[in-house]
Amino acid sequence: MKLHGHEEHLEHADPTGRDPHASHTPGGPGDHPPTDWGTAARATLHCLTGCAIGEVLGMVIGTALGWSNVPTLILAIALAFFFGYALTLRGVLRTGLNLKAAVKIALAADTLSIAVMELVDNSVIALIPGAMDAGLSRWLFWGALALSLVVAFVVTTPVNRWMISRGKGHAVVHSHHG
Repeated sequence: MKLHGHEEHLEHADPTGRDPHASHTPGGPGDHPPTDWGTAARATLHCLTGCAIGEVLGMVIGTALGWSNVPTLILAIALAFFFGYALTLRGVLRTGLNLKAAVKIALAADTLSIAVMELVDNSVIALIPGAMDAGLSRWLFWGALALSLVVAFVVTTPVNRWMISRGKGHAVVHSHHG
């Protein structure tokens, strides 16, 4: 069978979808247990917590100061990454790792998840007419923000499931917990 100009040898295909050349030693790099949706949802909720703290804080600060949309979004995104990483760092540092190692784990665990979450939630907010310009006392501001976080959770959960099933994302964090 030819796919995109490359021959695929079907006799070597693994029906589980694993790389046939990866290690098959239990616990080895090629042997990741299937990830259930509950595990992915908990990882996403953990990420969403940090992102939501930063996102809400950034939106509130930018809106209260009368900033335009772009600086407000930039602040919200920066704070979402900061608080997302901070929550992971807090947990990883409790395991006894030094700061440098903990930062590497937080970056590996959360970067894609936070990036997807921020892309989705900020896109939702930007697409709702008037949401970015509504004041802090208007339900449109808070409703759009809440909706954006719900949509981000729904979109990011499959991303986290995929990452964890491959030993990436929050699987990296969990490998350091006792």
